[in-house]
Amino acid sequence: MATTDEEFVRVSTLAQLRDEGRALVTEGGHAIALFHHEDEVRAVDNRCPHMGFPLVEGTVDEGVLTCHWHHARFELGCGDTFDPWADDVATYPVEVRDGDVFVRPRPRRDAPPAEHWSNRLQTGLEENLRLVVAKAVVGLDDAGVDRTDVLDRGVRFGTKYREDGWSSGLTILAAMANVAPELDTDDRKRAMYTGLRHVASDCAGEPPRFAQPPFEREDVDPDRLASWFRENVEVRDGDGAERVLRTAVAACDREGVERMLYAAATDHRYLDTGHTFDFVNKAIETLDHVGWDHADDTLASLVPSLTDAERSEELSSWRQPVDLAGLVEDVTAELDDLAARGADDSWTEPDEFRALLLSDDPHAIVDGLRDAIADGATPEQLASTVAAAAATRVAQFGTSNEFSDWNTVHHTFTYANAVHQATRRVDAPVLYRGVLDGAVNVYLDRFLNTPPAPIPEPAETDRNPEAILDDLDGTFDAEGRVNEAGRLVGEFLDAGGDPADLRRRLGHALLREDAGFHTLQALEAGFRQFDCASDERDQRVAMVAVARYLAAHFPTRREAEQTFTIASRLLRGEAVHEESEADD
Repeated sequence: MATTDEEFVRVSTLAQLRDEGRALVTEGGHAIALFHHEDEVRAVDNRCPHMGFPLVEGTVDEGVLTCHWHHARFELGCGDTFDPWADDVATYPVEVRDGDVFVRPRPRRDAPPAEHWSNRLQTGLEENLRLVVAKAVVGLDDAGVDRTDVLDRGVRFGTKYREDGWSSGLTILAAMANVAPELDTDDRKRAMYTGLRHVASDCAGEPPRFAQPPFEREDVDPDRLASWFRENVEVRDGDGAERVLRTAVAACDREGVERMLYAAATDHRYLDTGHTFDFVNKAIETLDHVGWDHADDTLASLVPSLTDAERSEELSSWRQPVDLAGLVEDVTAELDDLAARGADDSWTEPDEFRALLLSDDPHAIVDGLRDAIADGATPEQLASTVAAAAATRVAQFGTSNEFSDWNTVHHTFTYANAVHQATRRVDAPVLYRGVLDGAVNVYLDRFLNTPPAPIPEPAETDRNPEAILDDLDGTFDAEGRVNEAGRLVGEFLDAGGDPADLRRRLGHALLREDAGFHTLQALEAGFRQFDCASDERDQRVAMVAVARYLAAHFPTRREAEQTFTIASRLLRGEAVHEESEADD
C-alpha cells in the first residue's frame, strides 16, 4: 500500500468500504478493523480488549460495536466500552482523501500506559473483576511501574473499602509482596495478581470504612496512649481505640506504635485462632514496603480485628481438662520479674528443649518456658524455637486425621511465625505472651501427629535436583501425594539442590492454583522460617511442612491461572479465541 506521508497509510477505497461495510487491514504491526457506518469511517483495534475476539466479525448498530464472543459493547467513534469488565478498545485516526481511506497506524491514546493501567486496576478492584485486575498487573509491569506502587494501590483500596478492616485479602497481599522477590519474573506478577484479586473479593459488596479522627492534642505521653489503646480494645470500643491509635501514629515513634499493637494483640490468649496477631504483623510488614507515611489508615484498619476477636481463654479447650489459660496467665503475671532475673544472662537452647515443647505435659512446657526466661532467653530465641516446633506439627501431620485439621496445625504455625517475626522487629517483653500462647497451641495440636508422619532423614542420593523438582511438581497434579511431596523435598536437599530453586518451584506451584488464604499463608511462613532457621534440620522441616501442606490442598481447578494466562497473552498480542475453539 502506498503512503502519502509518514503518518497515514492508504488502506481502501471509500466505495469498496461502503459496499462491504467493513474490512480488516494490517498496518504497522496492528490488525485494524475498518467500518463504514452512518456515513462515517471508523477504525478500531481488531482484537477485542476483553479476550481478543476479532471485532471485524462483530455487529454495528446505532454507533455501537458489539463483540460476538462475550457481547462487550463499544462506542464506535471513541472506543469507550459500555461494560467496565471489557476495557476500552483502541481507535485509529482516519482520513478520506479523493475517494480513498487512509489510516494512521498508531492508536490514539488518552493516557500513557502507566496511567491507563493504574485506572484499570482501580476499576478491577472496585468491580471485583479478575481479568481486569490481571491485565492491569501485567500492563503496569510492562509499563515499568514499580511493584511497590502497585502494592500501595491495593493497600489503599483494601483499607478504605472494607468497614470491618484488615482481613485475609490484605494479609495475602502482604504475604505475596514478601515472597515476590524470591520468585521468577512472571510469578512475581502472579503473586501481585493473587494478592490484589483477594483484596477485591474481600471488599466486594462491603461498605467503606469511615475514619475516626485523631485527637487534636498530640503531646500525650506515649505510655498513656498505649494504656488508653489497650483499655479501649479491652472493652471492645472500636471508635475510641481508633482515635487513640491514630493519635499515637502522629505523636509516637514507630517502635512505640508497634509495641502498643503487639501488646493489645497479646492481652488475651490466641485471638481468633491466631489470625489477629498475624494481621497486626502483616500490616506492619506491609509498611516496610510502602512506607510509614501510610501507617495512619493501614494500622487503623486493624482495630476491628482486635476489638471483635474471639478470646481463647473463653473456650473450653483452653480451660478443660487443663486450665491452660490459667497456666499462661500465671507466667505473664511475673514476666517483668522473670525478665529482670535473666537480664544479664545469655541463654542457649538445651538439647532437650525442642522435645519438651512437643511433649504432652503442659505444666512442664510452661515451666520450661518460665525457667528459660529467668535464665536469660530472649523473646526472639523462644519464638524461634516455638515456631520450629509448630512447623514440625505441620511436617508430621497425620493424613489419617480429618482434612479440616490441617487448618488447626496451620493456624499454630502461622501464628508462631508472626510472633517470631515480631520479636525480630522489637524487643518487647509482652511478646513472651505470644510465645506462651504459641507453645500452648503446639501442645493442643499433639494428637494431630498421631501417628507422626516421618520427616525424611538425610540420605545419600545421586539424583539430579532438577529431576526431583519435576517429580515434586507431579505430586501437586494428583490428590493425596502428601508424604511423597515431603520425601522429595528431603531428597532434593540431600542431592545438593539450591534452596532458591526449590522456593521458586514451590512458589510457581502455589500461584498456578486457586489457592486459598491458608495455603498462601503457609508458603510465606515456611519461607520465613527457612530464612530464620538456626540449623539445616529446621530448614528441612520448614520446607517439608510447606510441601506437604501444598500437596494436601492441590490440585485445584486453576481458574485464576487461566485468567492470568489470558491476560498475559492478550497484552503480548497473542490470539486467544482460536486455540479455545480448537480445544472445543
